[in-house]
Amino acid sequence: MNYFTHERAICESKNIGNNTRIWANAHVLPEAVIGSDCNICDGVFIENDVVVGNNVTIKCGVQLWDGIKVEDDVFIGPNATFTNDKHPRSKVYPESFLKTIVEKGASIGANATILPGVTIGQYAMIGAGAVVTKNIPPFAIVTGNPGRITDYIHDSEANEMTGVRLVSFKEISDRRGSLVFGEFDKQEIPFPVKRFFTIYDVRNGYSRGDHAHKECHQFIMCQRGSVEIVCDNGKERKKFVIDKPYLGIHVEPGVWTSLFNFSLDSTVNVFTSHYYDEDDYLRNYDLFKEHIQ
Repeated sequence: MNYFTHERAICESKNIGNNTRIWANAHVLPEAVIGSDCNICDGVFIENDVVVGNNVTIKCGVQLWDGIKVEDDVFIGPNATFTNDKHPRSKVYPESFLKTIVEKGASIGANATILPGVTIGQYAMIGAGAVVTKNIPPFAIVTGNPGRITDYIHDSEANEMTGVRLVSFKEISDRRGSLVFGEFDKQEIPFPVKRFFTIYDVRNGYSRGDHAHKECHQFIMCQRGSVEIVCDNGKERKKFVIDKPYLGIHVEPGVWTSLFNFSLDSTVNVFTSHYYDEDDYLRNYDLFKEHIQ
Protein backbone atom coordinates (compact mmCIF):
# COMPACT_ATOMS: atom_id res chain seq x y z
CA MET A 1 0.00 0.00 0.00
CA ASN A 2 1.21 3.48 -0.84
CA TYR A 3 0.39 5.78 2.09
CA PHE A 4 2.26 8.31 4.20
CA THR A 5 2.83 8.10 7.96
CA HIS A 6 4.59 10.95 9.76
CA GLU A 7 7.64 9.91 11.76
CA ARG A 8 5.92 10.98 14.99
CA ALA A 9 2.69 9.09 14.24
CA ILE A 10 1.94 5.57 15.47
CA CYS A 11 0.18 3.52 12.80
CA GLU A 12 -0.21 -0.11 13.90
CA SER A 13 -2.76 -0.98 11.19
CA LYS A 14 -1.85 -2.36 7.78
CA ASN A 15 -5.40 -1.72 6.49
CA ILE A 16 -4.61 1.73 5.07
CA GLY A 17 -5.61 2.79 1.54
CA ASN A 18 -3.46 4.41 -1.11
CA ASN A 19 -2.55 8.09 -0.82
CA THR A 20 -3.83 8.40 2.74
CA ARG A 21 -1.75 10.70 4.92
CA ILE A 22 -1.40 10.20 8.69
CA TRP A 23 0.17 13.14 10.45
CA ALA A 24 2.17 13.76 13.65
CA ASN A 25 0.98 12.33 16.98
CA ALA A 26 -1.89 10.42 15.38
CA HIS A 27 -2.38 6.87 16.69
CA VAL A 28 -4.14 4.16 14.65
CA LEU A 29 -4.72 0.79 16.35
CA PRO A 30 -4.02 -2.53 14.55
CA GLU A 31 -7.54 -3.55 13.46
CA ALA A 32 -8.71 -0.14 12.23
CA VAL A 33 -9.55 0.16 8.53
CA ILE A 34 -8.89 3.43 6.68
CA GLY A 35 -9.62 3.93 2.99
CA SER A 36 -7.78 5.76 0.23
CA ASP A 37 -7.06 9.49 -0.11
CA CYS A 38 -7.81 10.25 3.55
CA ASN A 39 -6.21 12.98 5.62
CA ILE A 40 -5.72 12.02 9.28
CA CYS A 41 -4.49 15.15 11.02
CA ASP A 42 -2.33 15.72 14.11
CA GLY A 43 -3.46 14.14 17.37
CA VAL A 44 -6.18 11.86 15.96
CA PHE A 45 -6.81 8.55 17.75
CA ILE A 46 -8.54 5.67 15.94
CA GLU A 47 -9.51 2.52 17.86
CA ASN A 48 -9.69 -1.07 16.54
CA ASP A 49 -13.36 -1.53 15.60
CA VAL A 50 -13.46 1.54 13.36
CA VAL A 51 -13.98 1.73 9.59
CA VAL A 52 -13.15 4.92 7.69
CA GLY A 53 -14.08 5.20 4.00
CA ASN A 54 -12.32 6.91 1.13
CA ASN A 55 -11.56 10.63 0.78
CA VAL A 56 -12.29 11.36 4.45
CA THR A 57 -10.81 14.32 6.31
CA ILE A 58 -10.38 14.01 10.09
CA LYS A 59 -9.04 17.20 11.61
CA CYS A 60 -6.88 17.58 14.73
CA GLY A 61 -7.94 16.30 18.12
CA VAL A 62 -10.62 13.79 17.04
CA GLN A 63 -11.01 10.34 18.60
CA LEU A 64 -12.88 7.54 16.83
CA TRP A 65 -13.85 4.82 19.30
CA ASP A 66 -14.88 1.21 18.76
CA GLY A 67 -18.17 0.88 16.88
CA ILE A 68 -17.84 3.97 14.67
CA LYS A 69 -18.18 3.79 10.89
CA VAL A 70 -17.34 6.78 8.70
CA GLU A 71 -18.38 6.50 5.05
CA ASP A 72 -16.77 8.11 1.99
CA ASP A 73 -16.25 11.87 1.55
CA VAL A 74 -16.97 12.77 5.20
CA PHE A 75 -15.44 15.84 6.87
CA ILE A 76 -14.90 15.78 10.65
CA GLY A 77 -13.87 19.12 12.12
CA PRO A 78 -11.28 19.73 14.85
CA ASN A 79 -12.03 18.39 18.32
CA ALA A 80 -15.35 16.84 17.31
CA THR A 81 -16.17 14.30 20.03
CA PHE A 82 -17.61 10.84 19.43
CA THR A 83 -18.92 8.52 22.16
CA ASN A 84 -19.86 4.83 22.20
CA ASP A 85 -21.26 4.13 25.69
CA LYS A 86 -24.35 5.83 27.14
CA HIS A 87 -23.49 4.81 30.71
CA PRO A 88 -19.69 4.78 31.00
CA ARG A 89 -18.02 3.60 34.21
CA SER A 90 -14.31 3.22 34.86
CA LYS A 91 -13.19 -0.31 33.92
CA VAL A 92 -16.79 -1.45 33.31
CA TYR A 93 -17.31 -2.45 29.69
CA PRO A 94 -20.55 -3.28 27.84
CA GLU A 95 -20.90 -6.57 25.95
CA SER A 96 -20.81 -4.52 22.74
CA PHE A 97 -20.45 -0.85 21.99
CA LEU A 98 -23.23 1.09 20.32
CA LYS A 99 -22.77 1.61 16.58
CA THR A 100 -22.49 5.14 15.20
CA ILE A 101 -22.60 5.72 11.44
CA VAL A 102 -21.63 8.88 9.59
CA GLU A 103 -22.98 8.43 6.08
CA LYS A 104 -21.23 9.58 2.93
CA GLY A 105 -20.72 13.25 2.29
CA ALA A 106 -21.73 14.39 5.77
CA SER A 107 -19.82 17.17 7.56
CA ILE A 108 -19.33 17.56 11.31
CA GLY A 109 -18.28 20.96 12.61
CA ALA A 110 -15.60 21.77 15.16
CA ASN A 111 -16.32 20.77 18.78
CA ALA A 112 -19.57 18.98 17.91
CA THR A 113 -20.50 16.07 20.17
CA ILE A 114 -22.04 12.89 18.72
CA LEU A 115 -23.86 10.67 21.22
CA PRO A 116 -23.58 6.90 20.71
CA GLY A 117 -25.83 4.81 18.50
CA VAL A 118 -26.92 7.53 16.06
CA THR A 119 -26.80 7.69 12.28
CA ILE A 120 -25.93 10.95 10.58
CA GLY A 121 -27.51 10.89 7.12
CA GLN A 122 -25.88 11.54 3.78
CA TYR A 123 -24.64 15.10 3.21
CA ALA A 124 -26.04 16.28 6.54
CA MET A 125 -24.28 19.30 8.04
CA ILE A 126 -23.66 19.31 11.81
CA GLY A 127 -22.85 22.82 13.03
CA ALA A 128 -19.90 23.70 15.24
CA GLY A 129 -20.58 22.86 18.88
CA ALA A 130 -23.84 21.02 18.17
CA VAL A 131 -24.77 18.03 20.35
CA VAL A 132 -26.32 15.25 18.27
CA THR A 133 -28.67 13.12 20.38
CA LYS A 134 -30.78 11.39 17.69
CA ASN A 135 -30.61 10.14 14.11
CA ILE A 136 -30.19 12.91 11.55
CA PRO A 137 -31.85 12.55 8.12
CA PRO A 138 -29.99 13.13 4.84
CA PHE A 139 -29.18 16.76 3.93
CA ALA A 140 -30.38 18.13 7.30
CA ILE A 141 -28.59 21.10 8.87
CA VAL A 142 -28.30 20.73 12.65
CA THR A 143 -27.25 23.31 15.23
CA GLY A 144 -27.49 23.84 18.98
CA ASN A 145 -27.60 21.80 22.18
CA PRO A 146 -29.44 19.54 21.89
CA GLY A 147 -28.97 19.51 18.13
CA ARG A 148 -32.06 20.59 16.20
CA ILE A 149 -32.81 20.63 12.48
CA THR A 150 -32.82 24.28 11.44
CA ASP A 151 -32.80 23.80 7.66
CA TYR A 152 -32.04 21.38 4.84
CA ILE A 153 -29.46 21.79 2.12
CA HIS A 154 -31.35 22.89 -1.00
CA ASP A 155 -30.82 24.73 -4.27
CA SER A 156 -33.37 27.51 -3.86
CA GLU A 157 -36.87 28.43 -2.72
CA ALA A 158 -39.38 27.67 -5.46
CA ASN A 159 -43.00 27.51 -6.59
CA GLU A 160 -42.57 24.41 -8.74
CA MET A 161 -40.12 21.78 -9.92
CA THR A 162 -40.36 18.52 -11.80
CA GLY A 163 -42.61 16.27 -9.74
CA VAL A 164 -43.85 19.05 -7.41
CA ARG A 165 -46.44 21.78 -7.98
CA LEU A 166 -47.48 24.59 -5.65
CA VAL A 167 -51.23 25.25 -5.79
CA SER A 168 -52.94 28.44 -4.65
CA PHE A 169 -56.66 27.95 -4.07
CA LYS A 170 -59.24 30.70 -4.30
CA GLU A 171 -59.93 32.36 -0.95
CA ILE A 172 -63.39 33.80 -0.31
CA SER A 173 -63.56 36.37 2.48
CA ASP A 174 -66.33 38.52 3.98
CA ARG A 175 -67.22 39.96 7.39
CA ARG A 176 -67.83 36.46 8.74
CA GLY A 177 -64.33 35.28 7.91
CA SER A 178 -62.64 33.37 5.10
CA LEU A 179 -63.25 30.12 3.22
CA VAL A 180 -61.03 28.07 0.94
CA PHE A 181 -62.22 25.09 -1.08
CA GLY A 182 -60.79 22.52 -3.45
CA GLU A 183 -62.12 19.58 -5.43
CA PHE A 184 -60.38 16.23 -5.57
CA ASP A 185 -59.79 14.39 -8.84
CA LYS A 186 -59.74 17.74 -10.63
CA GLN A 187 -56.82 19.79 -11.96
CA GLU A 188 -55.96 21.31 -8.59
CA ILE A 189 -55.76 17.95 -6.81
CA PRO A 190 -55.49 15.48 -9.69
CA PHE A 191 -56.21 12.20 -7.90
CA PRO A 192 -59.01 10.60 -5.87
CA VAL A 193 -58.17 10.57 -2.17
CA LYS A 194 -57.89 7.23 -0.37
CA ARG A 195 -56.44 8.46 2.92
CA PHE A 196 -55.51 11.55 4.90
CA PHE A 197 -53.49 12.20 8.03
CA THR A 198 -52.84 15.27 10.17
CA ILE A 199 -49.50 16.36 11.61
CA TYR A 200 -49.49 18.67 14.62
CA ASP A 201 -47.64 19.40 17.89
CA VAL A 202 -44.29 18.75 16.19
CA ARG A 203 -41.46 19.54 18.59
CA ASN A 204 -39.07 22.34 17.72
CA GLY A 205 -36.15 21.12 15.65
CA TYR A 206 -37.76 17.87 14.53
CA SER A 207 -38.71 16.85 10.99
CA ARG A 208 -41.32 14.61 9.41
CA GLY A 209 -41.30 12.74 6.13
CA ASP A 210 -37.70 12.21 5.01
CA HIS A 211 -38.79 9.60 2.49
CA ALA A 212 -40.28 9.13 -0.99
CA HIS A 213 -43.06 6.97 -2.43
CA LYS A 214 -42.98 4.56 -5.35
CA GLU A 215 -46.61 5.04 -6.46
CA CYS A 216 -48.44 7.23 -3.96
CA HIS A 217 -49.27 10.88 -4.71
CA GLN A 218 -49.48 13.34 -1.82
CA PHE A 219 -51.17 16.72 -1.47
CA ILE A 220 -49.94 18.72 1.52
CA MET A 221 -51.68 21.74 3.09
CA CYS A 222 -50.94 23.71 6.24
CA GLN A 223 -54.33 24.63 7.67
CA ARG A 224 -52.82 26.59 10.53
CA GLY A 225 -49.38 28.13 11.06
CA SER A 226 -46.53 27.35 8.68
CA VAL A 227 -44.19 24.59 7.56
CA GLU A 228 -41.21 24.38 5.22
CA ILE A 229 -40.84 21.48 2.79
CA VAL A 230 -37.73 20.47 0.86
CA CYS A 231 -38.38 18.27 -2.18
CA ASP A 232 -35.72 16.27 -4.05
CA ASN A 233 -36.42 14.68 -7.44
CA GLY A 234 -32.88 13.33 -7.81
CA LYS A 235 -31.73 16.23 -9.99
CA GLU A 236 -32.63 19.28 -7.90
CA ARG A 237 -33.57 20.07 -4.30
CA LYS A 238 -35.89 23.00 -3.68
CA LYS A 239 -37.69 24.45 -0.69
CA PHE A 240 -41.39 25.34 -0.53
CA VAL A 241 -42.90 27.46 2.24
CA ILE A 242 -46.54 26.73 3.09
CA ASP A 243 -47.73 29.51 5.37
CA LYS A 244 -51.32 30.20 4.21
CA PRO A 245 -54.38 27.92 4.44
CA TYR A 246 -55.07 28.45 0.73
CA LEU A 247 -51.66 27.02 -0.32
CA GLY A 248 -50.83 23.39 -0.94
CA ILE A 249 -48.34 21.31 -2.90
CA HIS A 250 -48.87 18.23 -5.01
CA VAL A 251 -45.95 15.81 -4.61
CA GLU A 252 -45.73 13.06 -7.20
CA PRO A 253 -44.24 9.60 -6.61
CA GLY A 254 -40.46 9.47 -6.80
CA VAL A 255 -39.85 12.74 -4.92
CA TRP A 256 -37.99 12.66 -1.59
CA THR A 257 -39.81 14.99 0.80
CA SER A 258 -38.78 16.49 4.15
CA LEU A 259 -41.09 18.64 6.30
CA PHE A 260 -39.47 20.82 8.97
CA ASN A 261 -39.52 24.15 10.77
CA PHE A 262 -43.10 23.68 11.90
CA SER A 263 -44.47 26.76 13.66
CA LEU A 264 -45.70 26.09 17.20
CA ASP A 265 -49.35 26.29 16.13
CA SER A 266 -49.00 24.43 12.84
CA THR A 267 -51.53 21.86 11.66
CA VAL A 268 -50.63 20.04 8.45
CA ASN A 269 -53.05 17.85 6.49
CA VAL A 270 -51.75 15.31 3.97
CA PHE A 271 -54.10 13.70 1.43
CA THR A 272 -52.86 10.58 -0.40
CA SER A 273 -53.84 8.64 -3.49
CA HIS A 274 -53.17 5.25 -1.86
CA TYR A 275 -53.86 3.51 1.41
CA TYR A 276 -50.90 3.04 3.75
CA ASP A 277 -48.49 0.43 2.40
CA GLU A 278 -45.02 0.20 3.90
CA ASP A 279 -43.73 -1.43 0.71
CA ASP A 280 -44.51 1.80 -1.16
CA TYR A 281 -42.08 3.81 1.00
CA LEU A 282 -38.48 4.58 0.06
CA ARG A 283 -36.87 5.43 3.39
CA ASN A 284 -33.23 4.93 2.37
CA TYR A 285 -31.78 7.68 0.19
CA ASP A 286 -29.56 5.33 -1.83
CA LEU A 287 -32.55 3.07 -2.61
CA PHE A 288 -34.51 6.18 -3.60
CA LYS A 289 -31.78 7.21 -6.06
CA GLU A 290 -31.70 3.70 -7.52
CA HIS A 291 -35.49 3.68 -7.89
CA ILE A 292 -35.71 6.93 -9.87
CA GLN A 293 -32.83 6.21 -12.24
